[in-house]
Order: sequence, then C-alpha cells, then structure tokens
Amino acid sequence: MISNFFLKKKTIRINQIFPNIKKNFIIDGVKPIHLAKKNDLTFFDSSKYKAFALQSKSSFCITTDKLKNFLPKKVNKIIVKNVLFELAKVLKKIYTNADIDYPDLHLKKSNSKKYKFVKFGNNVLIGKGVKIGKNSVIGSNTILEQNVSIGKECIIGSNVIIKNSILGDKVVIQDSCKIGQKGFGFIPIKGQNFKFPHIGRVLIDDNVEIASGCTIDRGSVDDTKIGKNTYLDNQVHIAHNVQIGSDCMIAGQVGFAGSTIIGNNVSIGGQAGISGHLNIGNNVKIGGGSGVIKDIEDNQTVMGYPAVPFKNFIKNWKK
Repeated sequence: MISNFFLKKKTIRINQIFPNIKKNFIIDGVKPIHLAKKNDLTFFDSSKYKAFALQSKSSFCITTDKLKNFLPKKVNKIIVKNVLFELAKVLKKIYTNADIDYPDLHLKKSNSKKYKFVKFGNNVLIGKGVKIGKNSVIGSNTILEQNVSIGKECIIGSNVIIKNSILGDKVVIQDSCKIGQKGFGFIPIKGQNFKFPHIGRVLIDDNVEIASGCTIDRGSVDDTKIGKNTYLDNQVHIAHNVQIGSDCMIAGQVGFAGSTIIGNNVSIGGQAGISGHLNIGNNVKIGGGSGVIKDIEDNQTVMGYPAVPFKNFIKNWKK
C-alpha cells in the first residue's frame, strides 16, 4: 500500500518500540487492520471495525484491554490506554518525516527533453522520480513533488500543488488545487498537540475531474481514494482516508471528515457536511446544506441537519 513517498528506517524491531516485548520481530510496515499482513504492525481502536479485527492477519496489534478479545489468538496484543496516541508515537519513530510536510527542496524546472510528449506552462517545478504520461498538459506555476505519478492525457491547471499522489489517465485538475498534503490529525495532551504522522497517499482513478480550489488530504495510515468518472465542484475538502466511489457528483463547498466511505453514483449538494467514519451507500442523494452524522443505506435521498429521509424533511418543513 505505502509507496516510496515515505521511507521507513531500514530495520525496526518491535522491541525497539515496545521494550516489554521480548520477541525479535522486524516490522515491515504499519497498516490498517483490514490490510495488515503477517509482518505488519496494525491497530484496533473501535468496535466498529471488529469484523476486520476478527480476520486480522497481523502478528502484532496495538489495542485496548476492552477490545483485545475481538482479535484472533495468534495476534500478539499490545495493550495500551490510548491507541491513537501510541500509534502516532510509533509512526513518528518509523517514518521520521511524515508528521510535517517539509518542502521538496530538489525541485527543478520542467524538462521538455525528459517529458517529450508533455506540454508545460511557465515555471513548472518537478521533483525527483515524477512520472507524467503522454499527451498531458501541466499549467503554469504548478508543482509536482517527488515520486508523484500522472497518467496519460491529464490536464493539470495552474498554481496546483500535488504531492504523495498517483493519478490515473484523463484526469482533470483545475487551478489552485492542493492534493496530497498532510491531513488534520493530532493527539491533544497536556501542554502540546502531538502531531499524527500521515504515511498514506492520494489515489485518483481515470476520468476524474476536480474543479478549482479543492483540497484533498493524503491518508493517515490508509489511502485517500477517488473512483472513476467522479466530478468535484469548486472548493471541496476531502480529509484523510476518505474513499469516494465511481460516478459521483460533489457540488461546491462540500466537506468530508476523515475515514468516511462514499459509494458509487452518489450526488451531494453544495455546502453539505459529511461526518467522519461513516458509510454512505450506492445511489444516495444528499441535499445541499445537509449535515450527515450517521450511515446511509443504498438508494436513499436525505436532506437537513441532521440529514433525514427527504419525505420526512418535507413533512417537518411544512409544519
């Protein structure tokens, strides 16, 4: 899952991070519980994800005493009081450059010889290892940071910054978008806010169009994803780990909180707000200005704050 955007220390053993553990286990990486494999360290902080916990393949899992029994016996449980705080400390030790977005200091002006079939505007800056597909166009003053991948026939506007991201073919990114930056994550403790490192990516599939002034945060431990043929209007904000399906239409100034999953063929009206860690089904329609604070099943139309079925909203409005 993790690309070479964030390189971990070469060899990290579990007992270097948790001295009470005597096993000489080398950590391949840190991954969410539904993706973690035998040599990965994972975490389990909410019973909402117990179905994933029951099937976990990880050797070590950071969790609480209350949740430990949902994990298979073969999984070694690291019992803590605050899972996310301990996870943040672990990520900071393994991925030392992921808690602050340091500027890419090795950017160079676009090279037409290296990218023979790409058109560039003025003052485009490109980092090491960037890939750009044939017949793509990159607008003026745009920055593509190290190891970013852009597919074929993409149109990237002016004043765009893209980092920690992989784009498919025929993607359109209009002016002044910011994609792949660190999300809003920290653990409040006495006297300071402990930053939560973000080691995920932004993955944008084919034929996606993102209008001006949108911000899309990279994932924290998982990835942020946008499915095929999905269109975003101006000034949409997508937080870390959000997954948006295919053929969706998102109107202006919609905001998504972290780790929410949106199905396919979903339409959302302007200035709606979607809370975090929700599941929104397929073919859902959400009215403009709505506040969604709970899961929505397939084929529903909702509106209002809190969002309710449209018939109920109209009935209450008439009163």
